[in-house]
Amino acid sequence: MKRPGEKRRGKRPERKPEESGGAWLAVMGELLKGAGIAAAAALLLLFGCALLASGGMLSEEALDRAVLAVCVLGSFLGGLPAVRRIGKSPLPVGAGVGGILFLLLLSAGSLLFDSASVFNGGGMLLLSCLCGGAMAGILGSRSKKKRKR
Repeated sequence: MKRPGEKRRGKRPERKPEESGGAWLAVMGELLKGAGIAAAAALLLLFGCALLASGGMLSEEALDRAVLAVCVLGSFLGGLPAVRRIGKSPLPVGAGVGGILFLLLLSAGSLLFDSASVFNGGGMLLLSCLCGGAMAGILGSRSKKKRKR
Protein backbone atom coordinates (compact mmCIF):
# COMPACT_ATOMS: atom_id res chain seq x y z
CA MET A 1 0.00 0.00 0.00
CA LYS A 2 1.22 3.43 -0.90
CA ARG A 3 1.79 5.97 1.83
CA PRO A 4 1.52 9.70 1.24
CA GLY A 5 4.77 11.07 -0.13
CA GLU A 6 6.00 7.68 -1.42
CA LYS A 7 6.57 6.91 -5.04
CA ARG A 8 5.19 3.81 -6.67
CA ARG A 9 7.81 1.27 -7.57
CA GLY A 10 7.72 -1.09 -10.48
CA LYS A 11 5.05 0.77 -12.41
CA ARG A 12 5.62 3.50 -14.91
CA PRO A 13 3.84 6.77 -14.35
CA GLU A 14 1.06 7.41 -16.81
CA ARG A 15 1.98 9.80 -19.59
CA LYS A 16 -0.18 12.76 -20.17
CA PRO A 17 -0.90 13.79 -23.77
CA GLU A 18 0.77 17.14 -23.13
CA GLU A 19 4.11 15.47 -22.38
CA SER A 20 4.30 13.60 -25.68
CA GLY A 21 3.27 16.74 -27.58
CA GLY A 22 5.95 18.70 -25.77
CA ALA A 23 8.62 16.22 -26.85
CA TRP A 24 7.46 16.43 -30.47
CA LEU A 25 7.54 20.21 -30.29
CA ALA A 26 11.07 20.17 -28.85
CA VAL A 27 12.28 17.86 -31.64
CA MET A 28 10.73 20.09 -34.31
CA GLY A 29 12.34 23.12 -32.68
CA GLU A 30 15.75 21.47 -32.86
CA LEU A 31 15.13 20.53 -36.50
CA LEU A 32 14.29 24.14 -37.32
CA LYS A 33 17.38 25.39 -35.47
CA GLY A 34 19.51 22.97 -37.46
CA ALA A 35 17.87 24.13 -40.69
CA GLY A 36 18.59 27.74 -39.73
CA ILE A 37 22.24 26.90 -39.19
CA ALA A 38 22.24 25.04 -42.52
CA ALA A 39 20.67 28.00 -44.34
CA ALA A 40 23.15 30.46 -42.83
CA ALA A 41 26.10 28.22 -43.73
CA ALA A 42 24.77 27.73 -47.26
CA LEU A 43 24.27 31.46 -47.75
CA LEU A 44 27.80 32.24 -46.57
CA LEU A 45 29.28 29.57 -48.82
CA LEU A 46 27.16 30.75 -51.77
CA PHE A 47 28.43 34.27 -51.16
CA GLY A 48 31.98 32.93 -51.34
CA CYS A 49 31.15 31.16 -54.62
CA ALA A 50 29.71 34.40 -56.00
CA LEU A 51 32.90 36.24 -55.08
CA LEU A 52 35.00 33.56 -56.78
CA ALA A 53 32.82 33.70 -59.89
CA SER A 54 32.94 37.48 -60.11
CA GLY A 55 36.71 37.38 -59.71
CA GLY A 56 37.02 34.95 -62.60
CA MET A 57 38.45 32.14 -60.49
CA LEU A 58 35.31 29.99 -60.89
CA SER A 59 33.78 29.42 -64.32
CA GLU A 60 30.06 29.66 -64.90
CA GLU A 61 29.88 25.96 -65.84
CA ALA A 62 31.47 24.99 -62.54
CA LEU A 63 29.04 27.19 -60.64
CA ASP A 64 26.21 24.64 -60.97
CA ARG A 65 28.33 21.95 -59.33
CA ALA A 66 29.50 24.41 -56.68
CA VAL A 67 25.89 25.18 -55.73
CA LEU A 68 25.16 21.48 -55.25
CA ALA A 69 28.33 21.07 -53.16
CA VAL A 70 27.31 24.07 -51.05
CA CYS A 71 23.91 22.48 -50.42
CA VAL A 72 25.54 19.23 -49.31
CA LEU A 73 27.95 21.07 -47.03
CA GLY A 74 25.29 23.41 -45.62
CA SER A 75 22.88 20.62 -44.73
CA PHE A 76 25.76 18.62 -43.25
CA LEU A 77 26.82 21.54 -41.04
CA GLY A 78 23.23 22.20 -39.96
CA GLY A 79 22.43 18.53 -39.44
CA LEU A 80 25.32 17.85 -37.06
CA PRO A 81 24.06 20.00 -34.17
CA ALA A 82 20.49 18.81 -34.64
CA VAL A 83 21.53 15.15 -34.62
CA ARG A 84 23.66 15.62 -31.51
CA ARG A 85 20.97 17.55 -29.61
CA ILE A 86 18.11 15.19 -30.38
CA GLY A 87 20.09 11.97 -29.96
CA LYS A 88 17.40 9.58 -31.23
CA SER A 89 16.90 8.47 -34.85
CA PRO A 90 19.90 10.32 -36.28
CA LEU A 91 19.31 9.47 -39.94
CA PRO A 92 15.74 10.84 -40.17
CA VAL A 93 16.78 13.90 -38.16
CA GLY A 94 19.65 14.68 -40.54
CA ALA A 95 17.48 14.07 -43.60
CA GLY A 96 14.78 16.25 -42.05
CA VAL A 97 17.22 19.14 -41.71
CA GLY A 98 18.23 18.65 -45.35
CA GLY A 99 14.59 18.59 -46.42
CA ILE A 100 13.81 21.77 -44.52
CA LEU A 101 16.85 23.46 -46.09
CA PHE A 102 15.58 22.44 -49.52
CA LEU A 103 12.15 23.89 -48.77
CA LEU A 104 13.73 27.13 -47.57
CA LEU A 105 15.85 27.41 -50.72
CA LEU A 106 12.88 26.54 -52.95
CA SER A 107 10.68 29.13 -51.21
CA ALA A 108 13.32 31.83 -51.47
CA GLY A 109 13.98 30.99 -55.12
CA SER A 110 10.33 31.10 -56.11
CA LEU A 111 9.76 34.36 -54.22
CA LEU A 112 12.79 36.11 -55.68
CA PHE A 113 13.13 34.66 -59.15
CA ASP A 114 9.74 33.15 -60.15
CA SER A 115 11.60 30.34 -61.92
CA ALA A 116 12.57 27.99 -59.11
CA SER A 117 10.84 24.63 -59.27
CA VAL A 118 11.58 21.01 -58.56
CA PHE A 119 11.57 20.28 -62.31
CA ASN A 120 13.94 23.14 -63.19
CA GLY A 121 17.07 21.67 -61.58
CA GLY A 122 15.46 21.39 -58.16
CA GLY A 123 15.61 17.60 -58.13
CA MET A 124 19.38 17.61 -57.87
CA LEU A 125 19.14 20.30 -55.23
CA LEU A 126 16.74 18.13 -53.22
CA LEU A 127 19.01 15.10 -53.49
CA SER A 128 22.08 17.06 -52.47
CA CYS A 129 20.34 18.58 -49.43
CA LEU A 130 19.04 15.17 -48.33
CA CYS A 131 22.45 13.60 -48.92
CA GLY A 132 24.23 16.17 -46.75
CA GLY A 133 21.68 15.77 -43.98
CA ALA A 134 21.92 11.98 -44.14
CA MET A 135 25.71 12.21 -43.91
CA ALA A 136 25.28 14.30 -40.77
CA GLY A 137 22.92 11.66 -39.40
CA ILE A 138 25.39 8.87 -40.04
CA LEU A 139 28.59 10.64 -38.97
CA GLY A 140 27.14 12.76 -36.18
CA SER A 141 25.48 10.01 -34.18
CA ARG A 142 27.24 8.88 -31.09
CA SER A 143 28.38 5.31 -31.14
CA LYS A 144 26.87 3.11 -28.48
CA LYS A 145 29.29 1.96 -25.81
CA LYS A 146 29.73 -1.78 -25.57
CA ARG A 147 29.32 -3.37 -22.20
CA LYS A 148 32.17 -5.29 -20.67
CA ARG A 149 31.29 -8.74 -19.48
